[in-house]
Amino acid sequence: MLILTLASALAIGTALGLFGGGGSILAVPALIYLAGMPAKSAIALSLFIVAVTSAVGAIGHARAGRIRWRTGLLFGAAGMAGAYAGGLLGPHLPETILLTTFAIMMVVTAVAMIRGRKESTSHQRDDLPLTHILIDGLIIGIVTGLVGAGGGFLVVPALVLLGGLPMRVAIGTSLMVIAMKAAAGLLGYLHSVPIDWSLAVPFATLAVIGGLIGTRLTGRLDADKLRRGFGWFVLIMGGFVLAQQAPTLL
Repeated sequence: MLILTLASALAIGTALGLFGGGGSILAVPALIYLAGMPAKSAIALSLFIVAVTSAVGAIGHARAGRIRWRTGLLFGAAGMAGAYAGGLLGPHLPETILLTTFAIMMVVTAVAMIRGRKESTSHQRDDLPLTHILIDGLIIGIVTGLVGAGGGFLVVPALVLLGGLPMRVAIGTSLMVIAMKAAAGLLGYLHSVPIDWSLAVPFATLAVIGGLIGTRLTGRLDADKLRRGFGWFVLIMGGFVLAQQAPTLL
């Protein structure tokens, strides 16, 4: 199982680099179902892996001009406050509640991304309004801290569907936001949940390699297909996690 767990790290990193999110959607289930970790330990480790991988992936997008700095920094700052609070609260909530909430938000967001909106230059903005940035960042940050999700599956739709950003720019900006929020959420979890560094370091290293691969692929793929593919990916993973939690809810 250790080999499968480490192999999944490449897929997690590729998802982050390619979609601007989705790494934690794979990381949490992989650490729980492949590595056999308790949910809260998996969430904490996921936050570390996602923070490192997103930060490295964002560098490539920045070099390609695919980051909106004002939007990303403000979104990330608000998200860090929410993520730290969520990281403090998450360890004290039942695991079933955490994972079920995680799965439901994945499904709802996936449907929004699949339906999508056309990228029209007349609706694209250089930056989101400040109020939207702070409110969305804070709410998504809380989700990040609670369930170990980097939040790309929420940040990317917010930037694309509400802000009118092109998909590739939303992906690059999302990676910067995710790195900031995941780091803050991790700090919250570390107050009560330890990290298995013997697994964290090799996992993160392979995820970074995958992230570099995903970043290179982003600029070569059709934006509309990328958005829909992202939506279906999140929908499938959300359904899987929800199905795993169903017996404990009945």
